Amino acid sequence: MERRGRLAVAAVVPGTGAAAVRGGGLFVTASTVKVDLVAALLLRHGGEGGLTDGQRELAELSIVRSDNAAASELYLLVGGADGLDAAYRALGLVETVAGRDGYWGLTRTTAGDRVRLLRRVFGAPVGAGPAAAGPGAAAGALPGREWLAALMGRVVAEQAWGVSAAGGGGGGVRLKNGWLPRSATGRWVVNSTGAVGAGTLVAVLSDGWRERAEGVAAVEAAARWAVTSVTPATVTPATVTPATVTPAASATALTATAGRGPGGRDTGDWGPDGSTAQ
Repeated sequence: MERRGRLAVAAVVPGTGAAAVRGGGLFVTASTVKVDLVAALLLRHGGEGGLTDGQRELAELSIVRSDNAAASELYLLVGGADGLDAAYRALGLVETVAGRDGYWGLTRTTAGDRVRLLRRVFGAPVGAGPAAAGPGAAAGALPGREWLAALMGRVVAEQAWGVSAAGGGGGGVRLKNGWLPRSATGRWVVNSTGAVGAGTLVAVLSDGWRERAEGVAAVEAAARWAVTSVTPATVTPATVTPATVTPAASATALTATAGRGPGGRDTGDWGPDGSTAQ
């Protein structure tokens, strides 16, 4: 049977102990790393108040429209790969390594580290839940996090797929997605991370898809599974301890109930050969 894709998902409800994990392993970030770039910029300048108007504009373009040229400028402003890795240490991300030589979209990460970063952005306690446990659990707060979180709530409609499929509830959806075709395989990386409802934090990473829409469908199904798994009305914290199935879970079962991906054109993502995927 042809391999359909690889997927890892993690979700937590901060302050409750409720968490769900499925799959694992390292994935490239694609444009989800634009949240990292803005976070690194905020760390360097002590928050939004320390940014110039030009830096604020670059950050807004990177998050709201997933603008690649703006992200490349941010990558240089934060000190390239070395500066980004320093930010990861400061933020307590212990499983993430920056892409080098300008290839920020090839930063490697895990679903657990994506949730750790979301905790910084959305001000959640870092020590709660298995997805946050480990050596990075004691890092401090992110200055300017409210501003970054607000940018994630303004992502353009054609890019607002992914974890949004799990439902916004009363708190809306704040997210950043990433997508790129790998030049070596022709297969798609499709990722989505963010906060839904009253503050459930969700990260879905995946790769190996023949078509982008196939990956989007799997990511959305995984996000729905994860949020349902940690919803207080359906589970208690004791029933949502990590449900890891394999180091790199197949997404075949998740895609069986998934809908189609979004229509419309987007700005693309940074490919490993320097191209963009439209």
